[in-house]
Amino acid sequence: MLNVKNINLHYSGSQILYNINLTAEVGQVTCVMGTNGVGKTSLLKALSGTHNRTSGEYELDGETIGKVPPHVLAQKGVGYVPQGRDIFPLMTVRENLETGFACLPKSEHMVPDQIFELFPVLKEMEGRRGGDLSGGQQQQLAIGRALIAQPKLLLLDEPTEGIQPNIIQQIGRVIEYLRDEGNMAIILVEQYFSFAYDLADQFYVLKRGEVSLAGAKSELTKKELMRSVSV
Repeated sequence: MLNVKNINLHYSGSQILYNINLTAEVGQVTCVMGTNGVGKTSLLKALSGTHNRTSGEYELDGETIGKVPPHVLAQKGVGYVPQGRDIFPLMTVRENLETGFACLPKSEHMVPDQIFELFPVLKEMEGRRGGDLSGGQQQQLAIGRALIAQPKLLLLDEPTEGIQPNIIQQIGRVIEYLRDEGNMAIILVEQYFSFAYDLADQFYVLKRGEVSLAGAKSELTKKELMRSVSV
C-alpha cells in the first residue's frame, strides 16, 4: 500500500529525517518505534502531508505522489490520527465524526454503524461536546473520525498516550480488527512496548532521524527490539 524511498525532511533549516525507506502492507501493522525526539511524529507528518518532505519518493497504492497538501492525501486514502487527537472541543461527537465527510462524495455522507460498533461510547455520547469527553473517549473519537473517510492507509501517532488501561485494551482490539479485515495498511507510532510488540507485523526503529533497525516480527527478537529502543 505504501512505499517510500529516501525521505528527507527539514524544519527551519534543520534536518529531521534522513533517507527514510519504509513500506507498509495491506493487512499488516507496521510499527515505528524509538525514544522521544528521534523523528517518529515528523515521519507521520511527512506521510500525511502535514509537513512536506524535502525530497524522496512516495508511492501509495501503486500511484506516485508528489508534494501535495494533506487534504489531497486524505482524498487518496490516507487517514491520520495525530498525537494529541485534535478533536473539535465545541462540536458534538457526531459533528466531529461528520468532519470526515470532507473526503467523501455526498452520496456517502453517513456515519457507518461500524464506527459505533467499534466504539460504543461514541453512540452513547453522540450529542455531547468533544471537549467534555475523557482523554480515552477523545482518542476513540479521533480514530472513529479517521475511519469515516474509509482510509487505505491509517496513521496512528501514540494512540495509548495518557489513556486508561481498559481503553488501551479496547483500542488494541480495534487495531487488530482493522488489520484482520485486510482492507488497509496501518502504521503505528508507539512507545508502549508491549502494546506495540503484540500488534506489530513489521518494525522500524528510528534513531536521530534515521532507520537504525528494520524487519518483520519473525526476524527480530524481543530482546533485540527492546535494546534498540532503550536510551
